[in-house]
Amino acid sequence: MPQQGLSFSSSLSTPTYITVNFLVHTHAHCSREGVAMAGFKLPYSVHTRYGAEFLVPFPTSISHPRFHFAASAGCRVHAGFLMQTLALLYPNSLCYRNSRAKVSLQVPFTSRASAQALTEELAEDKQKDLPASGDAIRQRFLDFYASRGHKILPSASLVPEDPTVLLTIAGMLQFKPIFLGKVPREVPRAATSQRCIRTNDVENVGRTSRHQTFFEMLGNFSFGDYFKQDAIKWAWELSTLEFGLPADRLWISVYKDDDEAFAIWHNEVGVPAHRIKKLGEDDNFWTSGATGPCGPCSEIYYDFHPERGISDIDLGDDDRFIEFYNLVFMQYNKKDDGSLEPLKQKNIDTGLGLERMARILQNVENNYETDLIFPIIEKASNLANVSYTLADESKKTDLKIIGDHMRAIVYLISDGVFPSNIGRGYVVRRLIRRAVRTGRLLGIKGDGMGDLEGAFLPVLAEEVINLSTNIDPDVKTRASRILEELKREELRFVLTLERGEKLLEQMLADALSIAQANGTLPCLSGKDAFLLYDTYGFPVEITKEVADERGVSIDMNSFEVEMENQRRQSQAAHNTVKLAVEDGAELTENIPDTEFLGYDTLSTKAVVEGLLVNGKPIMQVSEGNEVEVLLNRTPFYAESGGQIGDHGFLYVTEAGKKEAIVEVKDVQKSLGNIFVHKGTVVEGVINVGKEVEAAVDANLRQRAKVHHTATHLLQSALKKVIGQETSQAGSLVAFDRLRFDFNFHRPLKDNEIIEIEGLINKWIGDATLLESKVMSLTNAKKAGAIAMFGEKYGEEVRVVEVPGVSMELCGGTHVNNTSEIRGFKIISEQGIASGIRRIEAVAGEAFIEYVIARDNHMKQLCSTLKVNAEDVTTRVNSILKDLREARNEVSAARAKAAIYKASTIVSNAVTVGSSTKIRVLVESMDDIDADALKSAAEYLVDTLQDPAAVILGSCPGEKRVSLVAAFTPGVVDLGIQAGKFIGPVAKFCGGRGGGRPNFAQAGGNEPEKLLIALEKARDELISILSEKTG
Repeated sequence: MPQQGLSFSSSLSTPTYITVNFLVHTHAHCSREGVAMAGFKLPYSVHTRYGAEFLVPFPTSISHPRFHFAASAGCRVHAGFLMQTLALLYPNSLCYRNSRAKVSLQVPFTSRASAQALTEELAEDKQKDLPASGDAIRQRFLDFYASRGHKILPSASLVPEDPTVLLTIAGMLQFKPIFLGKVPREVPRAATSQRCIRTNDVENVGRTSRHQTFFEMLGNFSFGDYFKQDAIKWAWELSTLEFGLPADRLWISVYKDDDEAFAIWHNEVGVPAHRIKKLGEDDNFWTSGATGPCGPCSEIYYDFHPERGISDIDLGDDDRFIEFYNLVFMQYNKKDDGSLEPLKQKNIDTGLGLERMARILQNVENNYETDLIFPIIEKASNLANVSYTLADESKKTDLKIIGDHMRAIVYLISDGVFPSNIGRGYVVRRLIRRAVRTGRLLGIKGDGMGDLEGAFLPVLAEEVINLSTNIDPDVKTRASRILEELKREELRFVLTLERGEKLLEQMLADALSIAQANGTLPCLSGKDAFLLYDTYGFPVEITKEVADERGVSIDMNSFEVEMENQRRQSQAAHNTVKLAVEDGAELTENIPDTEFLGYDTLSTKAVVEGLLVNGKPIMQVSEGNEVEVLLNRTPFYAESGGQIGDHGFLYVTEAGKKEAIVEVKDVQKSLGNIFVHKGTVVEGVINVGKEVEAAVDANLRQRAKVHHTATHLLQSALKKVIGQETSQAGSLVAFDRLRFDFNFHRPLKDNEIIEIEGLINKWIGDATLLESKVMSLTNAKKAGAIAMFGEKYGEEVRVVEVPGVSMELCGGTHVNNTSEIRGFKIISEQGIASGIRRIEAVAGEAFIEYVIARDNHMKQLCSTLKVNAEDVTTRVNSILKDLREARNEVSAARAKAAIYKASTIVSNAVTVGSSTKIRVLVESMDDIDADALKSAAEYLVDTLQDPAAVILGSCPGEKRVSLVAAFTPGVVDLGIQAGKFIGPVAKFCGGRGGGRPNFAQAGGNEPEKLLIALEKARDELISILSEKTG
């Protein structure tokens, strides 16, 4: 019996393939000739995947045409797939298969003037029936490609493994090693929803409809599997059938020389030629750098205003079009001479902007008004007591900036990026401060809910965290850490913001006034911009924005000079992903992955698979040369997870005699999972193909094992003592020590360090056996295993557990029993960046060496002080007290001597002015120190009485100059300030200085210029005072 709609699919449990030929039969057996015809357009998937005819014609005069798909020469189609697809198009149709493997569909007649109209109606129905929330769009994209054989992989961290890129800026970044051929592909095709950060065009955020700092890039990737044809057709099917976008609103761009892509879009997909635009290299040819993988790309644009017609189309018109899907056909390698050669493995790299698709499907004016961002904007509107709908464009822009920046800030902090003045930390600090300032411009006071001393960013961050479930579920587990860090950073910035704003306003007013007087363009000096950055925490970008609003430019060249003087090792963000095809890519074709045996043995027989000298393959290396050795198997641990590589030896033995010896000083992973043993041939000659005895230095391995397990215990102890929210931010496991970086906002207290050490040493004394096992990543996380910072994991992971204490995902080497650690001691704890602390510690043999060394130091100290160890502290405190008293006595004596000397030069003061008599004294006081000079100046102004001005100088040591200026209130009231006056004097002596209006000190390093400087100061001071007093 015929079944209705989709229910027929249940009878097709066994795959049935038929050959399709389209025939039209009617009850009247009407001839096609002379009969008005309509068209039935097959779904894209039948047409493009199986090669069937695209348009099935039928007479419009027939009320119930039947489409019979009968066995004959044609194409092979899965019967169940075909009937489900046709039933989807016509839910009220009758779909059945007869005994001769024929498929029939009886369709209630609806006349169609064209196939296009039917496609558009289906698209409209799809849009109406399926959810269009951001979360739903993300899931529909992933489900679409999962059904086409793609492995769904998680988003990588915003902190990339690639050292050439500061932050994750593209979905393809985590696959860069595969595209380079450095690591083998684990799957032929994949799909992801990747969190990304781009700040190179942050000034456009909120001002355009589409610019964002944080966004999600949906991508499907092929690693030498499918190429242009499938990539294009699936992109079209996703857009028109899955997301239901009307076909006549979609425009295509292709590279001007990519005739293949043009033909697929036009001939196979059916896009009219006038809606396919050929663009140049700048728009549609993707390159990774000066050399490396590259290729043409094709983009899909959505037309918001089709009523404007099809003439003079400019796809760059943001008001009319938005590019939402980019397909990169990675098919060439660009060589040093600029020529292109075909890649051996052609790849597909695509990106669909989630926020852009949400804007289209949710029918809103811009990306910010989608459900991915707008709830944050609404919260900010409430805090500012502003209606977004009724707000002017300026306030709307500010609200969009906050909505965008809050997402970037929260996800960056969640991924371990904390505010600082360099690198990634500067990016998040800049965004935080930009959001704080923007919120203040909107009128948000305090936390926006009545607490004027509070912070509003944590309130907004809670909204971001609520929206994070399907983006990154780990964000909610880190919520308290994110909120605490935001509160600290905002309140810290607010302390200096008001003063900085006032100073900036004064600087801009001065710049405008000077420009008006001189008839020049107003410009803020780089030195002033740097002062705002360095002293008041104003990112120069914020200063620039405010200056732009006032029509003032900034001398960025001089600002960069100031920055370079202060911070020569600053990191800069990279906004392109650099790929390069290296020699290693060729080598990896011939060298298999290295089998690691080091968990179970420290020595093994192995075969030399390759030798490298200066990165180049070589067949033989002789004594005295540095070499990189590739083995088929190895007991050597290669550096990863913070643990350094093993040391040891490679022995080549012939007839029981050592023919060659290579001393290994480092082991690194390269080209995927190939271990590179770096060392020196200390004896003989080593050849490719030779068998070697690979032997790890057992003592150093044990030291590394001890420190690695101790690191795990340290993390557990920190969580117990200072809170579960703390987490690892980096580590080093070396032979002589361990280093552990963690997220925390303050220094550890002495009692906390003692408690941490006590816990770890107790666990060591418990002599607990460690357990290690391999399991799926999902099960490991469910079991509570902690992931190590910066590590990337496959589906199968190794879990190292100290039962009852610690469980972590870790590929490193560890002790068998905690008792092997013997002892643990923290040797330092310090801050290395805002919100990041660092502990250095020793364990095992290094712990014993440390204790012995400290004991020897103590014995020497006891011998010198002639006391027992327990009395050292008391004795040292007593010595320090005596020293302070002696210094105070000397200082007092020097001050008395300086005052006495000052009393002898009072008579050298001169009187200046007619209406007001001002006493001026400028003298050198030989070699007295700065403190005594200050005492002398204070004595002199008291003696001379108001109004008086005193400037004194001295040379207290070799290459040292001390200066002091003391002005009474009567002089200051004339507009002459000691702090400003003393600066040029000090500069003449090779120094700098400043201070209050009434008192200032300075220094220099050119004592030979002191007398001349004082003479100039006397003349200038007398001149100014004379002018002021008539």
